[in-house]
Amino acid sequence: MSDTDDDRSLRTAAGVEPLGPGRYSAHLSPLFSVVDHPHGGYLQCVMASAALAAASDAGARHLHATAVTTNFISAPETGPVELSAEVRRVGRSVSFVHVVMSQKGVIACEALVTLGNLGEDSRARYMDATLPTMAPLEECRQSTGSDEVNIMRVMDLRLDPSSAGWRDGVFSDQGEVRGWLRFDDGGGPWDPFSLHFACDGLPPATFPLGSSGWVPSLQLTSYVRRVPQGEWLRARQWCTVVADGTFDERCELFDERGELVASASQLAMVRFPSGR
Repeated sequence: MSDTDDDRSLRTAAGVEPLGPGRYSAHLSPLFSVVDHPHGGYLQCVMASAALAAASDAGARHLHATAVTTNFISAPETGPVELSAEVRRVGRSVSFVHVVMSQKGVIACEALVTLGNLGEDSRARYMDATLPTMAPLEECRQSTGSDEVNIMRVMDLRLDPSSAGWRDGVFSDQGEVRGWLRFDDGGGPWDPFSLHFACDGLPPATFPLGSSGWVPSLQLTSYVRRVPQGEWLRARQWCTVVADGTFDERCELFDERGELVASASQLAMVRFPSGR
C-alpha cells in the first residue's frame, strides 16, 4: 500500500459512490483499520458520507454531520461495501438520514445521522465540560500503536503520562485516558468531518484497569458541536461503568482555544485477564 496523499486522505477513504437512488458503494481502507478491521470512528465517517450524499440528492443544504449513532452489528472486513440511505426528513435547520452498511449480503452496521450547518465563528453560550489538565506535549508519550494499529499512520497521539502507566504494565483503579491528538492524513488539520474519527481516537479507557485488547464496540454516538481551530485536540476519555462484560465510555475533545468541539458516548464489550 502506497502512502500518497490520496491513499491517506480520510475524505477519500470514507467517500461513497452512487449506485442508484439511495444506494452507494464504498471501499473500506486498510489504512483506517485496527487489527484488520475498520476503525469505529472511521466507519462513522463512511456513514456520514452516505447520509450527506443522500440528503443532498433530496434537496438538503446541510454541510455537516452533527451527530452519528451507529450500531455495530457485525465486524466488516476492509474492502468493498454497499450502503443504503433513507432520508427521514429534510428540514431548514436539521435533516435526518438512516444508513445501513452491508458486505457480502450481511448487514455490518446501521446509523442514524443528524445533519446541520456549523458556523466558523460559533461561540458557546454555556459549557459545563471542563478542559482536562494535561502535561505539555513534550512531556507526553507518543503512541505509535503496534503493527496492527494502522490508524497511527494518520494520527499523532501523545498520551498524558499520568494515564499511560498501563503501557508499562502498571495498572490503575481509574478508568481514564488523556492525550493530545493531531491529524496527518495529508488533507489539513481536524475539521467537523474528521472529528467523528477523532471521537474514537484514544485507546479504550479500560486499558488502565487492566483489560485485554479485545474491546469491540456495540454502539457509538459522536456529536460534533463546533468547527475546531488549531492543529491539536486535547482529549479525555473515561469509563462511567464496567459491568457484566460491557462498559460505558465517554469522550470529550477540546480544540486549541479550549472550546469543546466534539464528544462521544460508547457501549463496548470488554474482557479482563484472570486475576484482574
